[in-house]
Amino acid sequence: MSREVSTKISPVETIESLAKEAEQLKIKLEDERQKLNDVTLATVADRLEIINYMNVKPRRTLKGHQAKVLCSDWSPDKRHIVSSSQDGKMIIWDAFTTNKEHAVTMPTTWVMACAYAPSGNLVACGGLDNKVTVYPLSLDEDVTLKKKTVGTHTSYTSCCTFPNSDQQILTGSGDSTCALWDVESGQLLQSFHGHAADVMSIDLAPSEIGNTFVSGSCDKMVYIWDMRTGQCVQSFEGHESDVNSVKFHPSGDAVATGSDDATCRLFDLRADREVAVYSKESIIFGVNAVDFSVSGRLLFAGYNDYTVNVWDTLKCVRVCLLYGHENRVSCLQVSPDGTALSTGSWDCTLRVWA
Repeated sequence: MSREVSTKISPVETIESLAKEAEQLKIKLEDERQKLNDVTLATVADRLEIINYMNVKPRRTLKGHQAKVLCSDWSPDKRHIVSSSQDGKMIIWDAFTTNKEHAVTMPTTWVMACAYAPSGNLVACGGLDNKVTVYPLSLDEDVTLKKKTVGTHTSYTSCCTFPNSDQQILTGSGDSTCALWDVESGQLLQSFHGHAADVMSIDLAPSEIGNTFVSGSCDKMVYIWDMRTGQCVQSFEGHESDVNSVKFHPSGDAVATGSDDATCRLFDLRADREVAVYSKESIIFGVNAVDFSVSGRLLFAGYNDYTVNVWDTLKCVRVCLLYGHENRVSCLQVSPDGTALSTGSWDCTLRVWA
């Protein structure tokens, strides 16, 4: 009677063979991408006019925070700004008169995230308390009376935004996940798992009916997510350090990123690859925040060396350098109508440029 020799494969061998297969598939994918990668963005943009004059100056300075400004957001009314700080304060500013309309003290310091709701009647914020809290804004009574905790992560809340309505809020956290919450009930509607380290930044796709958003993380990766399914639908690698900021191009077809590796990059969703790197040998400091002009032709980037660099997104050259802050630029955002740029810094101030 012949004994059958059973060839058992150990789980370790299986994992090793699958890892090898994954590597081979990655190489194949890269080959396919390279076949299509026949020309660089800068080459295509050669025939475009150079942007050689920009008259951007600091027009307003908003003073009032006692510590580092960590986050800011323009109101949909194009006039007000909410900012949050390491001192545990959230301030609503009139960016035109520089008056403070509300100053709210948070339960914790390091309020790392703040955002206006689309209606302009609510603001949300979060930070080292691991929560995201919503405050209705009214001039008659104390804002803190009606505050409401919407969601809680297992680590700090790094960023938050309202996807197209006041009813839902999307958060990114140091627990390496993103989450979609219902504002009214505080219910977790969808969670997004995939990053291997802290999520630092999120941004919604520009379309009104958009169901996708982008996230950047300390795992050096950039992920595109489907809000309905919770699945990651696209991923981009290329950065050599933490990705601190992500922003959709106004067309919705590309994403800009800023990283501790001192570069900004542009990833094209249709080409499924990195199409541009914005860097200079003289720039050695990390990027904390990026945003596009309304047309998408300019990319504003705030750096740890206290400056804001303005890049021509198509020609991949620096157009302008904005000086003014006395410490690292922690956040920046172009106003909704594209007429102004706000920057926040560790020097405790916010500045409005136009």
